[in-house]
Amino acid sequence: MSAALQITLAIWCILVATALGHDGCTTVACQLADLKKEIGDIKADHGEALDTIWMLLAGMLVFFMHAGFSLLEAGSVRFKNTQNILAKNLLVVTVGFLCWYAVGWPVAYGTTDGNPNKFMGFTEFFAARFWDDKTRFRNWFFQGAFCATGCTIVSGSMAERTQLKGFAIYSTIMTSFIYPVVAYWGWSGAGMLNYTNDAGEGVSAFGPGYMDFAGSGIVHLVGGVGALVGSICVGARKDRWLREEEFMAHSIPFVVLGTFFLWFGWYGFNPGSTLSMKSASDAATAGLVAMNTTLAPCVAGLLVFVLRFFVQGYLDVGGFCNGILAGLVAITAGCAFVKPWEACIIGCIGGVFYQVASMLLKKIKIDDVVDAFPVHGVCGIWGVLALGLFGNKDEGIGGNGLFYGGDQLRVQVMAVVCIIAWVGLLSTLIFVPLKFANCLRLSDAYQEKGADIMKHSPPKAYIAEVPPPEPVKQPEPVVVEKEPEPVMSEV
Repeated sequence: MSAALQITLAIWCILVATALGHDGCTTVACQLADLKKEIGDIKADHGEALDTIWMLLAGMLVFFMHAGFSLLEAGSVRFKNTQNILAKNLLVVTVGFLCWYAVGWPVAYGTTDGNPNKFMGFTEFFAARFWDDKTRFRNWFFQGAFCATGCTIVSGSMAERTQLKGFAIYSTIMTSFIYPVVAYWGWSGAGMLNYTNDAGEGVSAFGPGYMDFAGSGIVHLVGGVGALVGSICVGARKDRWLREEEFMAHSIPFVVLGTFFLWFGWYGFNPGSTLSMKSASDAATAGLVAMNTTLAPCVAGLLVFVLRFFVQGYLDVGGFCNGILAGLVAITAGCAFVKPWEACIIGCIGGVFYQVASMLLKKIKIDDVVDAFPVHGVCGIWGVLALGLFGNKDEGIGGNGLFYGGDQLRVQVMAVVCIIAWVGLLSTLIFVPLKFANCLRLSDAYQEKGADIMKHSPPKAYIAEVPPPEPVKQPEPVVVEKEPEPVMSEV
């Protein structure tokens, strides 16, 4: 029997009981109250199931982004280092999730009871207390995928000249401590960038609560700063600035496929950050986020593609891909708080910032193989700051931008400063000792021959290599000899 029919029958019973007397009415009223409670429990269970399905699906899409990172980075390196960069991607995911289970989650979301501190969490190590609130299981998976993504960003920038053991040490600390502390600041609800005061208002140590819907700052800026510090500390690849033509991406198809995989995964990254899907409001927010996550990268990618044509004089497909990623990073913070036309502007400016930063890194000879800092660092900064400018609070979607009289910008600026200082300092404290301990940079001999041959089995990422085409010989011109003219004898 359906719940609606049960309620209808209960009402009829109340009417009958009223005619029979007070005791009958009381009994049926109690039954109706029990029925309402049962229906409420069913509704709550249904909502919980919807939220879990939504977050698991979104988490799977975010996890799938590692396939995109793997393809993009494998295509961007030279043929002889393909397996090595793929090994680092696998290492990030496996080590990262184990660290997230043991230490990362407790630091990021393990808020203490009573009066939690504003710096970091310190409970629920190794999933303790998860059985008291089983929603933590889905949150652990979803947020863990974000943590691993932030660390993967670093691997691409340092590709082709970084030792695996050195990168493993950095990955362990990044996923156990560096990233989780930043996540606690902004997303735990108790950190210094976003907590609830005694009046029940969302605030920060610098004013209003920090806004970063899906992680332009908390995820991408963290990875981008780590990438920049790592690139500087490990140094450029051998002969990178002497024979630049030898350092081209070995597979543009891999780069393009990796970009599409990442873009596809971003629809879990951004819309999934609603963290629920049981109401019409949740659905509307997810729809807006998906729309903005589509428009911004379209504008940024096209802009970079056109800019590189006019600046360099040729069509750069790799630049097109990075322009798309730049737009995705730029809109990640504000995707739920701005209108679609604002998303287009944010994506457009993000594309410009990416192009300028990419050219600047080459000018000062910082070897960032996949442009990780221009894409994730610079555009992560812009995405956070853009939310301090755009977003109308009168629209009812949570915006608080300066252009509409809001006071969000100062908080966003201070958040960028705190994240850069924290990640930059700790990354330096890790990479510099590793460098002096000879645990960071591969030797010149390894770089010359390639890490695949020197370190991996089988020694080649591809079983068969296509031999280079033989030069086509031009046919020799056929010389037609003229017959000698007959000699006329004198008469």
